Amino acid sequence: MREKEHQSIEWKESWQDEYLKWICGYANAYGGTLYIGTDDDGNVVGIDNARELLERIPNKITDMMGIIADVNLLYKGDLEYLQIVVDKYPSLISFRGKYYYRSGSTMREITGKELERALLKTQGRTWDGVPLPKISVTDLKQDAIQLFKEKAVKRGRLTQEEAGVEDSILMDNLHLIDEEGYLIRAAMLAFYKDPEKWVTGSYIKIGYFGKSDADLVYQDEVHGPLIEQVDKTVDLVYTKYMKALIAYEGIQRVEQFMFHKDAFREILLNAIVHKDYSSCNPIQISVYEDKIYIWNDGEMPPNLDSTDKLFMKHSSKPYNPKLANVFFKSGMIEAWGRGFEKIKEACGLYDGPLPEYEINESGIMVLCKACDKYLELLRNDGQHHDQNGHDMVMMILDFCKDAKSVPEIMDNFGFESRTSFRRKYLNDLVETGKLKMTMPDKPKSKKQKYYS
Repeated sequence: MREKEHQSIEWKESWQDEYLKWICGYANAYGGTLYIGTDDDGNVVGIDNARELLERIPNKITDMMGIIADVNLLYKGDLEYLQIVVDKYPSLISFRGKYYYRSGSTMREITGKELERALLKTQGRTWDGVPLPKISVTDLKQDAIQLFKEKAVKRGRLTQEEAGVEDSILMDNLHLIDEEGYLIRAAMLAFYKDPEKWVTGSYIKIGYFGKSDADLVYQDEVHGPLIEQVDKTVDLVYTKYMKALIAYEGIQRVEQFMFHKDAFREILLNAIVHKDYSSCNPIQISVYEDKIYIWNDGEMPPNLDSTDKLFMKHSSKPYNPKLANVFFKSGMIEAWGRGFEKIKEACGLYDGPLPEYEINESGIMVLCKACDKYLELLRNDGQHHDQNGHDMVMMILDFCKDAKSVPEIMDNFGFESRTSFRRKYLNDLVETGKLKMTMPDKPKSKKQKYYS
């Protein structure tokens, strides 16, 4: 029975030196077989110079690529043809200074970020495991290291004794120092005070949108060590960006958010761990009245390419394993794909829909839709709140990033009555902690300022 042509088998009527690219591509992919002297349907047509090629082709392969392929002379009746068998090679193979890869039925050149990843893989490294000779443990932010230790001990991932060692020993124990004694990229991203100095785009951008995608009402950016960015982002989204509606369970007053905070945190952590930091693009969070989008320029394993597959039981294969280990040791993420189970459980507490994942070459987009209970409250929101009022609250908080006095706030937004402004906005913002006072001992002082 004749073999069918597929990604590891190719049929050619005659030999041309450009087929060395195919051999290079097979060696870099999964191996393959090239038949010389067959038509496009695999029928043997034979070649006249089979014995000459039997000697010439192996020498070309070895001389130009440094590998060995089996070249076999085969017969069908009186017809001679060649079989070239190429094994998969553990190291990346080049042909005339270029790298090729067999994908499906096509041969393509590997370039850019893909080439960098492939080269690192052949060295047993990942992008986040590359050393950075210009920074040392003393350059890392102490507050970030202390936060890591507190979380790790609290979650039982480290003992007090393990967390109490010197920073250099801690970094080594976390496998964040390479064999030459250099800190690796994962250490810099997690603990360095300004990771953007080394990796552009290693921050989180948040925006609140109104009626359309073009209607950006206000925005923020969260910078600093990644280990600190998580809590800062979650707190910012759920105090400034997320509108909590009020429901009552009996006489108990309950704040209802559109999407459970625990589920949002897990999605954010996934974005941080799976992001392709070499892309230089920040994680982007877009908040709307009834939904949230979370995007990152990253990848999922090829077998996890849909929402359904992600929420099935699967092993954990983070894009940045060294960075993922830091977050695992801190207790902020789980191993073995448990994070998606936690997202599912959190959404269940709200009887809300699971997030929807769109995974493609441009990155990973997660859509988090509001739960039905929130949507019902939103429809009746005119009885207790109004959307314009919510937008005003958000704009006040944005305006007060730098401390502002009551007259400054009133002048900026055109409020005429100080009493009305306090009753409608200021008092509630202060009571809920969304605005903080610079002079709490003089609550009615005109010099007192407020900041978010």
